[in-house]
Amino acid sequence: MTRSRPALEPKCHAFSWLSVQEFMTFTSQLIVERSAKGSRASVKEQEYLCHVYVRNDSLAGVVIADSEYPSRVAFTLLEKVLDEFSKQVDRIEWPIGSPASIHYTALDGHLSRYQNPREADPMTKVQAELDETKIILHNTMESLLERGEKLDDLVSKSEVLGTQSKAFYKTARKQNSCCAIM
Repeated sequence: MTRSRPALEPKCHAFSWLSVQEFMTFTSQLIVERSAKGSRASVKEQEYLCHVYVRNDSLAGVVIADSEYPSRVAFTLLEKVLDEFSKQVDRIEWPIGSPASIHYTALDGHLSRYQNPREADPMTKVQAELDETKIILHNTMESLLERGEKLDDLVSKSEVLGTQSKAFYKTARKQNSCCAIM
């Protein structure tokens, strides 16, 4: 008879999904309350950046992302989502002072599209391509400089060879001039 070991239970994480959601909701409400109408701001909270956009009509949105996510892309996403939301949902249905409990169907599509800022934002894509081109150009310039140094070495060696061959020619001519052919 063999004995089996009991299955290991996963360790509890410091945050459950509910506490993360509560953190995001509380932080978002606080930032929106403290932001002026018609303003955009980025607030650092722990290791995250909270990007908030409050429109003049008091409709607000918050994107919580890591510090590497480009701010410009986050604000583009907020502007697009808030514009579409305001067109699809009557202002009378907007909840006041609390997060929207309205199911906004286009949000999931925007969030999945904006997971990769390079693909979602043309400016970020162009910037990434420029960065790649800059690296390639830098490497090419280094190669050219190395080749230029090698060419300089070849030129100086050929000059030395030319000088040596002239000296050899003169020496050979002197030695051959003493002898006469009959």
